[in-house]
Amino acid sequence: MSEHSALYWHWLEENAVQCDLCPHFCRLHPGKTGLCNVRTNQLPEGLVSLNYGMTSSVAIDPVEKKPLYHWKPGSRILSIGSVGCNMACPFCQNWPISTWSPSKGRYGNISLHEVNPQELVHLAETEGLLAVAFTYNEPLVSFEFVLDAAKTLKIHDLSTVIVSNGLICHDPLDEIASYIDAANIDIKAFTDLAYRTMGGNLDTVLHTIESLFRKGVHLELTHLVVPGINDRIEEFREMTKWISSFSDKIPLHISRYFPHHKWTEPPTNLILMKEFDTIAREYLKYVYMGNVSGESITRCWSCGNRILTRTGYSISEQNIDNAGKCKFCGAENGIVI
Repeated sequence: MSEHSALYWHWLEENAVQCDLCPHFCRLHPGKTGLCNVRTNQLPEGLVSLNYGMTSSVAIDPVEKKPLYHWKPGSRILSIGSVGCNMACPFCQNWPISTWSPSKGRYGNISLHEVNPQELVHLAETEGLLAVAFTYNEPLVSFEFVLDAAKTLKIHDLSTVIVSNGLICHDPLDEIASYIDAANIDIKAFTDLAYRTMGGNLDTVLHTIESLFRKGVHLELTHLVVPGINDRIEEFREMTKWISSFSDKIPLHISRYFPHHKWTEPPTNLILMKEFDTIAREYLKYVYMGNVSGESITRCWSCGNRILTRTGYSISEQNIDNAGKCKFCGAENGIVI
């Protein structure tokens, strides 16, 4: 394991520490590890990160897979995963890496390999890529590494993307936001109760979303519709109304759930998915359904013409100019080229 001094913590009595990275504010006696499994109190240093530069997966993905539909469409991105997460969603798709802990060392077929920020630059440049995405597990529990890597990437004119649950406190978010070019934040529910059952905090996630938007980070949102957790129509309506209250142009990806990990409810009903899609379009200009078959279409909010059509993760039709504007009417649709 790679141990690295952690940021955002303070000493308590009797050599205990409190982690201030996320709203769990884990209080850890010597030798104890936080809920994320990757931050531990190790004397005499205090809080250390156990997963600095430790990767569980490296891949080159279409940017649409993140999903990001309005940011550099049709491009490829270097995707890096580590281990650890500060939530405990019972339907987690990547639970072997999100629930990894040092005591397990090797979980199933997961092997960890160490990389440094400069090696990420080399990997991206060798493959002709313009961006690196921190994804698969929760990247912000690897705060120190993601921050260092993002600073290094920026020096080399490479972009940083995070795919995150958004569960991070104000101060660390404020520090790292200026190095993030694009983000997809998973807004998992719109009630405190639902978030508590998943080990999260709704207000923190809402703050993250609004803060990233205000700071000019390209932002897209994902909402996985899980039966028995967040499938109530009125709660979904309130969520889309909240998003539109500060921008109706933030792309929302409504994704279909399938049974996984500890959650055995049947897949999300397609009729409900379509109803959610209809509701979201009352408030938002760009709404997409994920984990369903068929084309995914971006229409210009001004003239209604197709400006991007996707089949799977591939762009099959593109009607935008070099500035990302509609070729038919010249309208701005929030597409970053």
